[in-house]
Amino acid sequence: MLISNMLTLIALILAGIHFGVPLTYYWYAKKKWLKKPWNIKTDENYKPRVTIIVPTYNEAKFIQTKLDNLYAQDYPKDLIEVIVVDSASDDGTTELVTEWKTKHRDTNLRLIREEERKGKAVALNHALKHTRGKIVIIADVDATWPNNAISEIVKWFADPAVGAVSCLKKPVGSKTIEKNYRQYYNTLRIAESKAHSTPIFHGELAAFRKELLEKIGGFPTDIGADDSHTATRIALMGYRTIVPEGIVCFEYIPRKGYHMWRIRRAQHLLQHFTKVIKENKRTLKTFKMILRVEIYLHLINPWLLVVTIALLLASALQGSLTALALLLLGLVLLLCRPFRTWIATQLYLAVASLRNPISRELIWEKHTKS
Repeated sequence: MLISNMLTLIALILAGIHFGVPLTYYWYAKKKWLKKPWNIKTDENYKPRVTIIVPTYNEAKFIQTKLDNLYAQDYPKDLIEVIVVDSASDDGTTELVTEWKTKHRDTNLRLIREEERKGKAVALNHALKHTRGKIVIIADVDATWPNNAISEIVKWFADPAVGAVSCLKKPVGSKTIEKNYRQYYNTLRIAESKAHSTPIFHGELAAFRKELLEKIGGFPTDIGADDSHTATRIALMGYRTIVPEGIVCFEYIPRKGYHMWRIRRAQHLLQHFTKVIKENKRTLKTFKMILRVEIYLHLINPWLLVVTIALLLASALQGSLTALALLLLGLVLLLCRPFRTWIATQLYLAVASLRNPISRELIWEKHTKS
């Protein structure tokens, strides 16, 4: 009985840490940072040349819709360069790009064909060599931008302190769990950005100063989170990498394979934060705190939940009614959407950490989206 009580006590302590740290961080971010002014000098009239890189692989379903989306932008067309870099698609994607280009001759669009699919970052670096814009924007094919997206993004770069800008994400055709996750996630990204910078960016729309991309040698090819890791490296150089509240992109969610899709994304974030530990340099105190907390939340905190559950199960099997009651309480709390969303997210991260040594998922199987 003494052992079971000890296991239950340890489980309660770990559970307190597991839920307490992120809740405290979220409260602090909303209380201290979210209401802060940006302290960034934006300029609506700042209009540099921009290059939009669109990496593709078997995107026949979405590619022309995406090009239409870019064509509808309110930014001056003579200041927009679009580079579609295709990684050996075999579904007619490149033919559709060529067809679209012939119908929109007032668009500066170039198609680069890769003979072999080697991963998104390799494709981005290939395209980066051909860019002429001062600002380089990465775009996912299956994400929809508002028509003022480029104008909203670019105005932040009028301040030389800003090195990279990304978007908030709103899921389309998603499961409830994804919508709940995004509400928490988006709030935190804005708050961290107002404090200084956020270490998590979104490939749906991520913009960078070209000179800084060249300075760090382009996008990392050994991990999946090329967007987040590139932004973080820029932030470690002293620049601000931000996600403003006024830029929202719509992201299609897979109809099938949703859980594997979430695990793959989690794997890439874990790769990013693991690599950041090795590359962590002297930087602003506030951003260092943000980085350390996010590293903890992604790499360590999920395992506290796993250990807590394991300890409660072991204690319950030894006859502890308290442990059994806590397990039953956890099951009941799963009926609550925020709790269910949190538990699912933690389990995705735990599974992702187990998968990374087996497969880093740098070149993944495509998922069918709406």
